[in-house]
Parts: sequence; C-alpha cells; structure tokens
Amino acid sequence: MTYAIKLRDVFSQHADQEKAFAMEKYMRNQFRFFGIKSPERKEITKQFLKQHGRPDHLKTTILELWTFEERELLYAAVDILLLEKNKLGQLDIEWIKHLIITNSWWDTVDLIASNIIGHLVIKNPELRETHLDQWTDSDNFWLQRTAILHQLKYKQKTDEAWLYGVILKHSASAEFFIQKAIGWSLREYSKTNPDSVRTFIAGNELPSLSRREGMKYL
Repeated sequence: MTYAIKLRDVFSQHADQEKAFAMEKYMRNQFRFFGIKSPERKEITKQFLKQHGRPDHLKTTILELWTFEERELLYAAVDILLLEKNKLGQLDIEWIKHLIITNSWWDTVDLIASNIIGHLVIKNPELRETHLDQWTDSDNFWLQRTAILHQLKYKQKTDEAWLYGVILKHSASAEFFIQKAIGWSLREYSKTNPDSVRTFIAGNELPSLSRREGMKYL
C-alpha cells in the first residue's frame, strides 16, 4: 500500500456526507469531497505525518494524490508540498506544472502559484525567463493566472516591471479568473508601493473588475 493510499484510507474514515454535499455544491459540483473541513483536514494530515513521517518519494506521492477524486486529498498534497518546498529545485517546476493544469480550479492553483512557484522563482530567478514567460503566452489560463500571481507574497522583492508587463499582456482578457488575478496582484502590491500601483492603474486600460480590486486599499 502506497503512502498516498494510506492517507486516503485515513481520510475516508472521517467522511461526512452532509458536509460533502455542501462542499461539492460550493465548488459547482465539479469535484467530489469527503466532507472534511480545512481545520480538521490539516489536523488529520498532521497526525498522519507524525505516525508515518514525510513521504520518501515526494514527487511520486504528490502526483498519486493528484489522481484521486476527493478534493481534500489534493489539498493534503499541497499541504505536504509546502512542508517540503525547501527541497524543491529548478527541475521540479516541470511536474509541478502538471498540478496546475490538471484538475484545475482556483482552490489548488492559487496555493501553488503564490506558495510553491513563487518560492521556486525567488530561489531560481531564471525560471521566470525559462518557464513563466512561456506560461504567460500559454492557451491555458491557469498557467497565465499562476504567472500573474506568483509574486503575490514578494512585497519589496516584487519585480515591478515584470508584473506590470504581464498584466498589460492580459489586460484585454475576458476571462474572469485572469481579470481577478490582475486585480488581486495589484491590490497586494499596493500594500508595498501604493503610489506606483495608483499611477499604473490611472495610466492604463484595465477591466473594471481588475481596476476595482486593485484600488481596494488605495
């Protein structure tokens, strides 16, 4: 029995059909759920890690967890990945990309964008040129969203020119998740450099949603 299957068995013991129904409805019935809320899921995962340790084969375990139908197992995969993120290197971005474009929705993509891809790019700035520049040109809007959001927690380390460049590249997008990502990235950066964001928004054509989100704290 693999590490991932053992974790799935533990999760299944905490299934709650009533909660699962509500969670599935919230996610537009796109995914199945055990019905385990976030605090409980984190505690179950914590206790599992105490008993079994961290996985010996991180990539294999995460990719296997990503194949399961129940969404909580994908969340657990991200929780484990966050614990192990300091072990990740440049080459790991290739299989992490698979997590972004497979079973995609904001609940997993956003965590990976700001916590995993953002971490990798801080450690390996060249990844922006070798990978994220290509993601911004991708037909997959989840890759586009990841590129826009990867600096979300950078604060003073934000590459402003790159951020504004990718925003302008997608400023005409009609995709809700791209417009929202643009606004979110501007809103977060406005906490660090409000004058710059105010000037950028005033001087460029942006979707009303992006503009409204970006101006929230200005």
